[in-house]
Amino acid sequence: MYREGQATAIHRADYTAPAFWIDTVELCFDLDPAKTRVLNKMRMRRNPDVPAQALRLDGEELNLARVLVNGQGASFKIEGNQLVLESLPGVEDGAFDLEIFTTCAPAKNTKLMGLFVSNDTFFTQCEAEGFRRITYFLDRPDVMATYTVTLRADKAKYPVLLSNGNLVDHGPLDDGRHFAKWEDPFRKPSYLFALVAGQLVSREQRISARNGKDHLLQVFVRPGDLDKTEHAMHSLMASIAWDEARFGLPLDLERFMIVATSDFNMGAMENKGLNIFNTKYVLANQATATDTDYANIESVVGHEYFHNWSGNRVTCRDWFQLSLKEGLTVFRDQEFSLDLCRDPSAKAVKRIEDVRVLRTAQFPEDAGPMAHPVRPDSYIEINNFYTVTIYEKGAEVVRMMQTLVGRDGFAKGMTLYFERFDGQAVTCDDFAQAIADANPQSELARLLPQFKRWYSQAGTPRVQAVGHYDAASRSYSLTLSQTCAPTPGQATKEPFVIPIGLGLLAQDGSALPLQSADGSTLSAPYTFVMTEATQTLTFVNLDAEPVPSILRGFSAPVVLVYDYTDAQLLTLLAFDTDAFNRWEAGQRLAVRSAITLIAGDADISGVKPLNDAYIEAMRSVLRHPDLDAAFKELVLTLPSETYLAEQLNVVDPQRIHAVREAMRSQLAQALANDWAWAYETYGDTGAYRPDPLSSGRRALTGMALSQLCLAAQTSGDVVWPGKAYQRFKDAGNMTDRFNALAALVSSGHPLAAQALPRFHALFKDEALVLDKWFALQAGATDRDGNILPAVRQLMKHPDFSLRNPNRARSVVFSYCSANPGAFHRRDAAGYVFWSERVIELDGINPQVAARLARALDRWKNLAEPYRSAAREALVRVAAKTDLSNDVREVVSRALAD
Repeated sequence: MYREGQATAIHRADYTAPAFWIDTVELCFDLDPAKTRVLNKMRMRRNPDVPAQALRLDGEELNLARVLVNGQGASFKIEGNQLVLESLPGVEDGAFDLEIFTTCAPAKNTKLMGLFVSNDTFFTQCEAEGFRRITYFLDRPDVMATYTVTLRADKAKYPVLLSNGNLVDHGPLDDGRHFAKWEDPFRKPSYLFALVAGQLVSREQRISARNGKDHLLQVFVRPGDLDKTEHAMHSLMASIAWDEARFGLPLDLERFMIVATSDFNMGAMENKGLNIFNTKYVLANQATATDTDYANIESVVGHEYFHNWSGNRVTCRDWFQLSLKEGLTVFRDQEFSLDLCRDPSAKAVKRIEDVRVLRTAQFPEDAGPMAHPVRPDSYIEINNFYTVTIYEKGAEVVRMMQTLVGRDGFAKGMTLYFERFDGQAVTCDDFAQAIADANPQSELARLLPQFKRWYSQAGTPRVQAVGHYDAASRSYSLTLSQTCAPTPGQATKEPFVIPIGLGLLAQDGSALPLQSADGSTLSAPYTFVMTEATQTLTFVNLDAEPVPSILRGFSAPVVLVYDYTDAQLLTLLAFDTDAFNRWEAGQRLAVRSAITLIAGDADISGVKPLNDAYIEAMRSVLRHPDLDAAFKELVLTLPSETYLAEQLNVVDPQRIHAVREAMRSQLAQALANDWAWAYETYGDTGAYRPDPLSSGRRALTGMALSQLCLAAQTSGDVVWPGKAYQRFKDAGNMTDRFNALAALVSSGHPLAAQALPRFHALFKDEALVLDKWFALQAGATDRDGNILPAVRQLMKHPDFSLRNPNRARSVVFSYCSANPGAFHRRDAAGYVFWSERVIELDGINPQVAARLARALDRWKNLAEPYRSAAREALVRVAAKTDLSNDVREVVSRALAD
């Protein structure tokens, strides 16, 4: 049953230091799936800065067998999920030893938090509060200790025994068992603890760092997957080299290990020296992984390795500071990927892809019931705050810091940050202060108190720009005004510090010099730092009204409002030297066409939403001899249904879907000859390589094939669907094969019915490939209301399991969260399905259930009858009395007025 006491909100303002410190931890595990024994010996001491009080240790689903203080039995009591020791005899003024013996049942742990078993292998996940499911502990990030860990297990069943740090001893035990002893010399919080035990094999690589030290790198996987680990190893080596070169941060342990598991709630976890990964972000070869998989592996491997310093060596004082490590480390992995792109166009593509994630996921979060600052003020369940706001928006906040101090200045700030705080648990304020202190003459140092509003204020600022050209004075004035809408708990917002990249173009597309009113020429690239509610810039010596290029490179996470004419947008699309704004101009043109039709009430059947000028502009992009293929693919990709919905106050999902499908069909037919040219021109990429240039060619080829199959559905042409099916059969890599399959499925061609079972037969033993197969069907275009029945059928497939997070996401999330045209049904059946799955998943894995629950965050924006039906589904879930805190917090906030 649901217990009211579980739902207590935790507030950042209530933070107090722990009453006790833990200096050393010795853990001994006797590993058994049904009953694992954990002996926990801690050297503890009172915190002299906190008034004397009882020792309270966190624990969940543990069987307590023994508690000793200084080797003697001690009185204790259990209060809720805490072990309480009120009297600690003889230790009031000093340190003491505490010994706790408990057991747990890893095989029954479907939450995948704490110690659990997956495919007969032991794994742990302790962030944020999973360590308390292993032993009683001060399970909070500001309690840091050194750990010595001994693992004991049956050698035949669990030949590999891993934990954090360095291996110091190992050997046989009686009865066919063996042990391994690990020491981590660095103090860490409990959330960074890890162990792994099972039948694993490893790819190994020895490297020498710049400081001359040798290190062993290991990637552990299940037998049979070793051939899919080369890319992950190369990504790890590149990450180590980059962090040393860019920030002077070396690998600090004798070895660094990555382990992959198919049962994991997250993408990966940065446990000190022993990173545990979802297999999705480790395993890849050209037969089973797409270009996107390769790019994601490189990014995530980098992200988790970079945490070794930004998160591990310096960690969070409390969970409200989560973006201290996550926002900073997302920025670091984005910079890593950008630096690996040697071609400027590849860098532009990477930046645009990052911005698309922000605008299609984080901006809606900022506008919904779960809106929260980058540094939240309160939470009920911390797992609900591993969000795009903490990660992606947090990264943009760090990026703005770099903009304000410069690349070299930011590196200086990072050096100072680690010098000041190595081995400590600190706050977002500490980080920002270090960057400013290292650059005392910078704009950041001058504006730091105001800049930190990015940490404390929720919501996405809107920057309204209005331009005025005065022919008599040959001057152009640009007035910028910033506002930010109210969010839950924050009715009013103070002005932010907003760096805005600016440029001016002539009507013929040539770049214009930026001359200020005093006649001085501003250096390019120029960034204006906006600090007030309204500010005006004036540029002189202009013979005609310019076309402004505003927010270049997406220099701040804001919504830019400017009343561009179509002609101005076409100029930016054709000529802007800033790749982001060139792409953005195309997006604005498409959004404008879509919104005009969606917001009206005219019959849209058979309508052609796109005008001739847009079609010709897209043809010019597609045929442009100098543009990179990956950039072309981005420009030619229409804004998503989710992004279009965010531009509307009242959302009719079916109308949005119909209009976007009409746009897609029109582009397919109008550019049919051009798509055919692109397919033939870019189709042969030679031997498979996952580099940006080759990946871009495959992306554009895949788009062309998809469009040609879509056009064929209207014209009755059988050639291109036939070519797609042939490519599906003959492809030498997963990217081309899956693109061909997706082209058949997305166009609704009958050949898809032959290709789908053939694909399954080819890859029935490849779990990650089957995830793609499931997701493609659950995310397919809904033409006759047939997707929901197909999804229900997929859930009955022998290869489907709701208990596996990857498989659950591939079907249920692909339908509910990523297929709005199919999910938002007028008969409400999609919402009924959602409520059933949220409740079902909550009994298995509350963390995954809470993620699914967020599919209806924006229900209040829906038009009727969707709005009432969505609310009814939310109420149905909220009425369950035994909901987890994870799900209850999400649905309660969604239903709040």
